[in-house]
Amino acid sequence: MNNANDVSTELQPADLAKGAEPPAAAARVCQNCGTPLFGEHCHVCGQPVKGMIRPLSSMLHDVADTILNIDARIFRTLAPLYFRPGFLSNEYFAGRRVRYVTPFRLYFFLSVIAFFAAQLALSDVNMNNVIVSDSEIGSAQTAEAAIKAHDEYVSKLRKETGAGAGGIEAAIKNADKKLEQRIAYLQRVEEAKAKGLPPPIDTSEDSDDLAFNDVAWDAQKNPLRVSWLPAFANDRLNGAIGRMKENLPRIRKDPKPFLLGAFGMLPQVLFVLMPLFALLLKVFYIFKRRLYMEHLIVALHSHAFVFLSILLLTLAGLARGWASAAAPWLVLPLRLITIAMAWWLPIYLFLMQKKVYRQGWFFTTLKYAAIGICYTIMISLGIAVAFAVSLATTT
Repeated sequence: MNNANDVSTELQPADLAKGAEPPAAAARVCQNCGTPLFGEHCHVCGQPVKGMIRPLSSMLHDVADTILNIDARIFRTLAPLYFRPGFLSNEYFAGRRVRYVTPFRLYFFLSVIAFFAAQLALSDVNMNNVIVSDSEIGSAQTAEAAIKAHDEYVSKLRKETGAGAGGIEAAIKNADKKLEQRIAYLQRVEEAKAKGLPPPIDTSEDSDDLAFNDVAWDAQKNPLRVSWLPAFANDRLNGAIGRMKENLPRIRKDPKPFLLGAFGMLPQVLFVLMPLFALLLKVFYIFKRRLYMEHLIVALHSHAFVFLSILLLTLAGLARGWASAAAPWLVLPLRLITIAMAWWLPIYLFLMQKKVYRQGWFFTTLKYAAIGICYTIMISLGIAVAFAVSLATTT
């Protein structure tokens, strides 16, 4: 039997029908400082309500949302990014930001997708016998091997290009000259051995020799030593040089692994160069008195457009490959679309620079050319470094 003094605190449906108020939910407080919460973060100490102690699926969802934030905004962002030069940057500067994907997330998302698709496409390309090369003549270790490589090259050249192809005689003459140079070098090597002298350094373009201070590199006898580097760093540096020397002959026979390795590092290279591109914009438009972060937004949107273009060009190339086998009538339209997209890339970047910085056509053209030359040099150096790293790390 219930005690008469006990009063139930639960409201029955009949009580709610009479207008009784439901009990108020317990107020949430910050577990760190005890302040009442009015959202998902404490307005005093900043601690979020969500912590690490929760299901893994919830954690992964938050990570994906933080990095990519791919929702309906992506569809409102990609179209103007590709078809309206400078629109997203100007919208961001005007304060209309929430309706579009943020610049860094857009950059990150498109760089991952574009280079992933491009690398998959390149991995299916057969690079064997794509280029008829005479490099084996210049790397032969004996005169007999050089003569054999020369004859095989000439035979292959005539077979691949046709006996009447323009320029074939010039290529053969170049191979004859390279054969003479190789035989002369091998004779100098024999003379040096006979006199007990170290072999001369091979300075030909096909040489696998690496030299420092006019002395051939050797891991034991003549390693590279950088005075300000510790011993372990110099050891790793010479190990990388050794792998580069071992890979030089391999790259002539099968360049694909090394090209894919260098291509895989391009996103990191561009990520490093992108702030430098923003710095170029800052220098060339210094009298516009814009903050560096504004130029960085322009750089992020510019690179995001380039990544989107790479993605679309890759898809167009894959579509052409499919059409050549399944629907030949589509090959020409797809080729024209590819050409149009390739031309749209530099035109877009020019129009974007014009619309964002609002200068006349003459100064925009002048600065666009100067910035393009500077950034092309920077990218070329970055690609060279990426290729050298690929050469030194591929096993």
